[in-house]
Amino acid sequence: MHAIKSGLSSSAARAKPRKAEQEVRCSVRFPLELPVMLATGDGDCIAQTCNVSASGVLFNLDRPLRVALPIHFSMRMPGEVLGTPRDVLVHCAGRVVRCNLSQAQYLAAATIDEYQFAEQ
Repeated sequence: MHAIKSGLSSSAARAKPRKAEQEVRCSVRFPLELPVMLATGDGDCIAQTCNVSASGVLFNLDRPLRVALPIHFSMRMPGEVLGTPRDVLVHCAGRVVRCNLSQAQYLAAATIDEYQFAEQ
């Protein structure tokens, strides 16, 4: 996550906003497809990340998640992304900010409000 945190880019702030919407991103997104198990108040759910940043993640999953639903999950981040010699397990807590159907799968965006590196 250090590499993700240090990957802050002013290019995202300089990007031209779309006509009807403006996105404000403060961290670089890494296109990572990582398997995760989401623990929610509505039960556990298998998902896969589409992309990950220091402040959020986009999941691909088989069922919808409620907006504002608190979630907990762990990801094994590749060492190449973090700049470490080994992969690192990261425990995360956050909340769902949006969820919509895209073709046959749901895409859920969530914040990462807290994270902790696991001892290895």
